[in-house]
Amino acid sequence: MKYDLITIIGPTASGKTPLAANLADRLHTEIISGDSRQVYRRMDLGTGKDLVDYVVDGRPVPYHLIDIVEPGSKYNVFEYQRDFLKAYQEIIAKGKIPVLCGGTGMYIESVLKGYRLLPVPENPELRASLEGKSLEELTKILQNYKKLHNSTDIDTAKRAIRAIEIEEYYKQQPPEYREFPTLKSLIIGVDINRELRREKITRRLKQRLEEGMIEEVRGLLAEGIHPDDLIYYGLEYKFLTQHVIGELTYDEMFLQLETAIHQFAKRQMTWFRGMERRGFTIHWLDATLPMEEKTEQIINLISTNS
Repeated sequence: MKYDLITIIGPTASGKTPLAANLADRLHTEIISGDSRQVYRRMDLGTGKDLVDYVVDGRPVPYHLIDIVEPGSKYNVFEYQRDFLKAYQEIIAKGKIPVLCGGTGMYIESVLKGYRLLPVPENPELRASLEGKSLEELTKILQNYKKLHNSTDIDTAKRAIRAIEIEEYYKQQPPEYREFPTLKSLIIGVDINRELRREKITRRLKQRLEEGMIEEVRGLLAEGIHPDDLIYYGLEYKFLTQHVIGELTYDEMFLQLETAIHQFAKRQMTWFRGMERRGFTIHWLDATLPMEEKTEQIINLISTNS
């Protein structure tokens, strides 16, 4: 197959997860989640995990990077790249092509671009050895590590020292940690019109509140997770926590949360359109098409481009 990966993106409430599951079932493969909040355990309703979507005609579709870290921690794009690569390699080792599905544009793009984004700690000894050197001297040192494409690295001595620190850190890492593979992906976007998206978001919010989303937040707080740590996750966890601790009435919480989710969906689409401007080809499918028709269109795209 021409592709290393099939990627399905779309805003919240677009139906991308059921589509990914149907496709993965057809291809007998597995899904890697590209969602920044579904990594947290016991944060289910608020993150919209909908694990029932990963069952197709009674057959469970294997998924990765859901329920992998404890609430209260602050998972980030560095960790996501690491965990994605591990899951990706596990799936291709089985001779399967993974399906990446999610709405967190930064996470999706970080693996499709192949940038290696390791969190680099400070190196006091290296910094001390570089202190006092001129910007010209620092630039020559940096050129020994790499060809300088980014002039912002040498805007100031401080930036140049940090750039050298990063390059030295990467140099010390084993090869598998230094480079991220360049993946060729077929990218499918699920296109849902604004009014239908808004209607589905509001309906789904009401449903999740009825299913116990407030109780979920109360349970997390009862575990000892600090309110500020839940508010950090934004959207549902921000407004529901503010309601539970008495800062917002139920009606205030609902209206503010509903507005925030609509704004979030709009930002997601802005990111995906930006990906197209940044050189990604996205094949958009109408969200209202029957599931079988959408799945068949993706299968045809895979066949046509293989």
